[in-house]
Amino acid sequence: METIISFIVVFGALVFFHELGHLLLAKRAGILCREFAIGFGPKVFSFKKNETVYTIRLLPLGGFVRMAGEDPEMIELKRGQVVGLLLDGEGQVEKIVINHKDDYPNARVIEVEDADLEHGMYVTGYTDGERLERFAIKEPAFFVADRQEIQIAPYHRQFASKTLGQRTMTILAGPLANFILALVVFILIGLLQGYPVDKPIIGELTPEGAARAAGLKQGDEVIAINGERMETWAEIVNTIRAHPNEPLQFQIERNGKEMNVTVTPEEKTIQGETIGLIGVYQPMEKSVFGSVKQGLVETYYWTRQILVGLGQLITGQFQLDMLSGPVGIAVSTGKVAESGIYYLMKWGAILSINLGIVNLLPLPALDGGRLLFFAIEAVRGKPVDRQKEGMVHFIGFALLMLLMLVVTWNDIQKFFL
Repeated sequence: METIISFIVVFGALVFFHELGHLLLAKRAGILCREFAIGFGPKVFSFKKNETVYTIRLLPLGGFVRMAGEDPEMIELKRGQVVGLLLDGEGQVEKIVINHKDDYPNARVIEVEDADLEHGMYVTGYTDGERLERFAIKEPAFFVADRQEIQIAPYHRQFASKTLGQRTMTILAGPLANFILALVVFILIGLLQGYPVDKPIIGELTPEGAARAAGLKQGDEVIAINGERMETWAEIVNTIRAHPNEPLQFQIERNGKEMNVTVTPEEKTIQGETIGLIGVYQPMEKSVFGSVKQGLVETYYWTRQILVGLGQLITGQFQLDMLSGPVGIAVSTGKVAESGIYYLMKWGAILSINLGIVNLLPLPALDGGRLLFFAIEAVRGKPVDRQKEGMVHFIGFALLMLLMLVVTWNDIQKFFL
């Protein structure tokens, strides 16, 4: 249960900020965002604020922002269709009632002759079966279907109406939000826990270890070991690792006084290499500037590592069965959570970078695939046919789901069979 909760919290946060990036830039561009969803499947919880319905759905495996014009409108007025019109004081249409018109006795019932709900914003129809009238559509206006209101989206509120730059930034904002989230988390870790520094100072000691047994204390400054001057933490580590089971004379400074302490590193074999350990962690510091610097360094480092891993996958150096899907990530998240909140925060930041990079891959159905079509549009000077683009994304989504099934089955065999 702890594993499931940890996975839902971490992955839910990553998806939330990813989709929030899309939402904020879409709203900034003036696009009507119908729904902001975390998860897929049936709705578990929802509320509406302004124009957007915010929902949490049953399956916590992703999310989406449903923007006007991005998927086919479900309601279309056709010639001969009988609808009810609810008018404001100036005679403009506020609501178009598709069915259950008896619920609205004050509605003006018409038989539709013509309608333009994108550009002209009007509807014409026959009232009383004889007289043809034209009604202007107010903004905002709504369809009422099955007692549910759906906002009508004029063309200027649809995704396709925006400039290439606005559409590009709206799609790019999701992955960028993941990188920003990772940076912020790394900075927070530095502010709360501290960040490692390469100074010749004893950090936190393990409960059991040669350092604690010999009398070393956190904060001791190491001047020299066996007469050799120590300038950095890396030099201390290298010296200790090179002398397993050999007494080392530590010359330290504590509270302004110098003293000598003899420490004998314990012998450990790690990945076939025999080294010495004394049970001491690297020294940590806390500062705003240092935390920001460390956050930038960590974000760059993990971005580079993930890109290297993707390169190995492409070149065949990294096998498909080494990939992890939702099951593998959930299991790993549970194990990391057992190590403490700061390890979980760092794991979440790494996953956030990974999500951002994967979404930028130029593959259909991913943000990178959308950006690729925008690049083609920029070169051609006109957008690719929407039906053709939609078909490419559909095929790409199907292939991604197939890959997800393969990876998930590998995870199940790896961890449970």
